[in-house]
Amino acid sequence: MTREEFLEGLLAVMEAKEHWAWASFTDGTVAKSKLHLHFEQEYETYVRDFPVLIGHAYVQCPDSVARQELAENLYEEETGGLAAGRPHPELFLEYPRGLGFDLERYESIELLPAARAYRDVIDLCTQRRGWETAAAVTTLFIEGTKYERGEVDAAAPKRPETPLEQHPLVLHYGLPLEGLALTKAHRKVEGSHRQAAWKVILDRVGDQARPDVVAAMNEMLTAWKAYRDDVALACGLMR
Repeated sequence: MTREEFLEGLLAVMEAKEHWAWASFTDGTVAKSKLHLHFEQEYETYVRDFPVLIGHAYVQCPDSVARQELAENLYEEETGGLAAGRPHPELFLEYPRGLGFDLERYESIELLPAARAYRDVIDLCTQRRGWETAAAVTTLFIEGTKYERGEVDAAAPKRPETPLEQHPLVLHYGLPLEGLALTKAHRKVEGSHRQAAWKVILDRVGDQARPDVVAAMNEMLTAWKAYRDDVALACGLMR
């Protein structure tokens, strides 16, 4: 697999990372009382443990250049020491806190069946498929969006950034602006993180590992879509 084939294989996965129900979470269709289901499932599937997931990639990686980039990402996620000032999983909880949800629920979350399956795929990919796959599924798939081509091609559109006052949680659900702490942190670091992530994967993943990485990314996409289907159903949405 050539570098260009590898890039296009990865981008094809990311450009397919969109879900039919997402618009209902951003236009106010989903009842506020149901939003807690979305936040809890996100938190339990990957948000709480995201620094650990990156850590799995780090400890398996023999490449010092790649390790340095992974270490920086891990440090920011775990401590917020580069930009956010607080661990990113803690900042995530400012969303439900600002919406008046009961944070005690986050101490014991039961995953939906497809969410459990999605987390199982994440664990498999980050712990048993080598550092290349672990790095790709965390820094590209989980952190990335359908606008990833804009991170590697200056002519392609980047992920839109609306003013914070127009954020869906503010506009439709009354979240105070201070509840967007994680959104603000992401906007500070995400540009450099996205570019660094792509550089590591494209420059440091060897030819032999490339097909396995693309296959794992497709596996993640399938599991993620099923997971989002389950969340949508739990929130009362029908396709």
